[in-house]
Amino acid sequence: MKKCSLILVLLAIVQLGNAQETSLFNGKNLDGWINHGEEKWYVEDGLLVCESGPKALYGYLSTDKNYKNFELTLEFKQENNGNSGVFIRSTFEGTKVSGWQVEVAPPNKHTGGIYESYGRGWLIKPAPEKEDALKMGEWNTLKILADGPTITSWLNGVQMVQITDDKIGAGEGAIALQIHDGGGIKVKWRNIKVKPLD
Repeated sequence: MKKCSLILVLLAIVQLGNAQETSLFNGKNLDGWINHGEEKWYVEDGLLVCESGPKALYGYLSTDKNYKNFELTLEFKQENNGNSGVFIRSTFEGTKVSGWQVEVAPPNKHTGGIYESYGRGWLIKPAPEKEDALKMGEWNTLKILADGPTITSWLNGVQMVQITDDKIGAGEGAIALQIHDGGGIKVKWRNIKVKPLD
């Protein structure tokens, strides 16, 4: 009996932990998201797809809620150029974003690195030997841990970067996906899940 009770308690703890994780994409529509710009965001075969529009400008799809400290996991598959990104603690004025991007880019273009838009630019890039973690044209798993001033990224299980920065720590805002300008970009997303740490 004691053994069964312990197992039940452990299962309850696991379920409580899992209950904190929320899916940000329902696989059906863009409920819970805000489109910034004129680029294409749509749902196809249960996947979230971003694609360059006729103007080939920057575009963003942000959550309608803000997230401060969290663990975010998602999968992406790049087609064509594949230059995109995941923004954290970000705010928007049209298509001008204030925040920090965890890069999603073609091979050897620093996927998993952290870039500050309209600010200091590149804050940290992955070591050259980690660039091979990206599987271009295949599904990749990106994990981002935002804990106070410290941001850590993993790509397919490989820790890409970690940075501690007071300005990032003071940031407030949404999670967002990006379409880079220039045209010819198409990226698919799925299993977008967030687990708040607070």
